[in-house]
Amino acid sequence: MTPPIDSLPDFPDFAPGEVWLAGAGPGDPGLLTLSALHALRTADDIVHDALVDPGILQLAGKQAKLIFAGKRGGRPSAQQADINELLIERARMKRRVLRLKGGDPFVFGRGGEEALALTRAGLRFRIIPGITSGLAAAALAGIPATMRQTNHAVILVAGSRAADGSSPAEWEKLAAIGQPIIVYMPMANLPEIMGAFQRGGMADDTPAVIISSSTTAEERIIETHLGTAARDAATQGTGAPAVVIVGANAAVRQQLVANMVGWR
Repeated sequence: MTPPIDSLPDFPDFAPGEVWLAGAGPGDPGLLTLSALHALRTADDIVHDALVDPGILQLAGKQAKLIFAGKRGGRPSAQQADINELLIERARMKRRVLRLKGGDPFVFGRGGEEALALTRAGLRFRIIPGITSGLAAAALAGIPATMRQTNHAVILVAGSRAADGSSPAEWEKLAAIGQPIIVYMPMANLPEIMGAFQRGGMADDTPAVIISSSTTAEERIIETHLGTAARDAATQGTGAPAVVIVGANAAVRQQLVANMVGWR
């Protein structure tokens, strides 16, 4: 790893009893922000999710205690209320607590819930944004989130269901807006989601790209269409973590990929 340059900015003090809610980015340690790196090196406790790359955790200071608090769909996972209480408990012990999440803590990361819990407990916290996985995966696959020739807006939506089995997304109405959609965590409900997009007015031949394990050695990219996306994902055995980009901007990849230098 190249040593840090001498002209790094002055970072804020990580005070005992504070909780920093930080994003670890989409996976590759090279996409970690400098502020998140500073937090990793100075934290006493690092409460991290399952999708935080081991290479990122290796950047932690020697004094840090790593505490796993991962949540994975369909598997036994830490309950959010328990995670909130853990953060509060460690902060009240005057520990420097880093809550480290994949992507960005405020984009489908439940960072807002944790910030509210800390506020109600009277504890100080700091937000460190990260590169959200949906936008990063799209960009690194050669898919602009927005492009004047294709779209002036993009929709980000979570594809996983709520704990009670309901889904708050109104898929047909989202499709009817007529803008590209990036679906996070879609794999468990992919046939339902793609079918709803069709019922909402999206054509079967709308370009779609499925990206799993973006920026990691296990990354897989499937170029497909709305009408065949669920079948192609099942046939090729594509699983979580993944995002799906559906819309005109997904077709731009075909024009760019030949000359793009890969991230890894």
